[in-house]
Amino acid sequence: MTLIFQLTLFAFVGLSFLLVVGVPVVFASPNGWTENKQVVFSGIGFWFLLVFAVGILNSFVI
Repeated sequence: MTLIFQLTLFAFVGLSFLLVVGVPVVFASPNGWTENKQVVFSGIGFWFLLVFAVGILNSFVI
């Protein structure tokens, strides 16, 4: 269970870093928002899924 928690947490941190870097780049590029809106929303949705998954798995690990 600890390994699953660690992998989920690593995915959460990695996705958070990608969103912190990627979203401003999308907003700064011309026509970036209109072309990449679905990718940004998918990333944010997956981020929320990982937040809840890490929270649930944390209750089993500790």
